[in-house]
Amino acid sequence: MTKILIEKTAVITGSTRGIGLGIARALSDAGANVVLNGFGDVLAARALIEQAGGKVAYHGADLRHPEQIADLMHYAEKEFGSIDILVNNAGIQHIAPIEEFSIEHWNNIIALNLSAGFHTTRLAVPVMKKNNWGRIINIVSVHGLVASSNKSAYIASKHGMIGLTKSVALELAKTGITCNAICPGWVLTSLVEQQITSKATLQGISYTEAQSQLLLEKQPSGVFVTPEQIGALLLFLCSDAAEEVRGAAWNIDGGWIAQ
Repeated sequence: MTKILIEKTAVITGSTRGIGLGIARALSDAGANVVLNGFGDVLAARALIEQAGGKVAYHGADLRHPEQIADLMHYAEKEFGSIDILVNNAGIQHIAPIEEFSIEHWNNIIALNLSAGFHTTRLAVPVMKKNNWGRIINIVSVHGLVASSNKSAYIASKHGMIGLTKSVALELAKTGITCNAICPGWVLTSLVEQQITSKATLQGISYTEAQSQLLLEKQPSGVFVTPEQIGALLLFLCSDAAEEVRGAAWNIDGGWIAQ
């Protein structure tokens, strides 16, 4: 599928590190212009794309604020002339029992993990309809399909994104625009590294042992999913072969929800 996305433009939220940066690299390698967004190392992220010869732009929108999302989407269209691929990847998490879960944490997580995806999508669809082609791909998490304790806002937001994915897919079913979700299991992101470190500290065990415990509690393969694997799946969903994949929630999780 080399260079299948030449002259396409992709907006990827939360793409200056981790899964989002891996996706941006995959899209760029396939020929797409990419618009990065996020609060990681912007210079390093841009350099990674530019070294491979890709066209890249950056917008620092804080996705908790709808007016900044609108500015991001308008910037992308102005910079490259279209928005063909939208990847809603940005997300945050907080872990606490429901009775201790602060209102501030709840509101921030719902705003970034769920509402931001609504705003980017509502703004991207009219642009995509001009060419009757588009790919909206929501990076959701296996937690959009199954729950875990002490993650009420995260689980609610991710389940909500699955619902949004299905609804948008139905609305666009007679167009050349598809909407799907990818639901990864454990990926070694900074969020997961924090959970591993916390587990090691609380149990008085090594980081390596805590990592193994974390994986095997949920993910039967005992192996992390990689950003490169997620990027490859996303490229398939962007291809012509996937034009009738609509409203899917595609898990890539080492067997997590097969149990």
